[in-house]
Amino acid sequence: MAVNYTPEEVSKAREIIRNEGIKMRYKVAGKEYVDRALKAADNDFARSMQEYVSEACWGSIWTRPGLELKTRSLLNLAMLCALNRSAELATHCKGALTNGASEVEIREVILQAACYCGMPAGMEGFRVTGKAIEEWKKEQEAKGTGVEEHTDIGLDQRLKEDE
Repeated sequence: MAVNYTPEEVSKAREIIRNEGIKMRYKVAGKEYVDRALKAADNDFARSMQEYVSEACWGSIWTRPGLELKTRSLLNLAMLCALNRSAELATHCKGALTNGASEVEIREVILQAACYCGMPAGMEGFRVTGKAIEEWKKEQEAKGTGVEEHTDIGLDQRLKEDE
C-alpha cells in the first residue's frame, strides 16, 4: 500500500540517503578524492549529478547487504573495463584495494573482462589498473599504512564514523 509523504519528509529521506552515500564514498574512494569531487561541483548543474551519484549509487546500492565491499568493487572493475571508462576504473581499482582485493584478484578480473569484452578493453584495463595499483601503494606508504593492512568490512562496520 502506498503511503503519502510530505515534500519535507521526502527531502529529509533523500538527505539521509545522500549523507550515507557520502560516508560510503569516503570509505571506498577516500575523503580527499570525494571532497575534491564535491567541491568541483560548484554550481547547481554539476551539484545535481554529485547528489544523484551519492544518493543512488553510493547511498542506495553500495550500502545494501548481500555483497561485501570487495565483491562490489571487483564487479565495478569488470564493468568499467568493459565500458572503457579509464578514469573511473582507476578510482575503483584503488577502492578495490582499500576494500581488500588483491592484485591477483584485480588481474584476474581484468583478464576475464578482456576475454569477453575484447583485447583493446583488456589492454586498456591492464594499463589503467597497473598504474592505479602503483599509485595506491605510494599513497599508502605516504600515509604510513602498510599495503597488506586493508581488509573488507561487513555492513555493520561500513557506515560507522572513523574514530
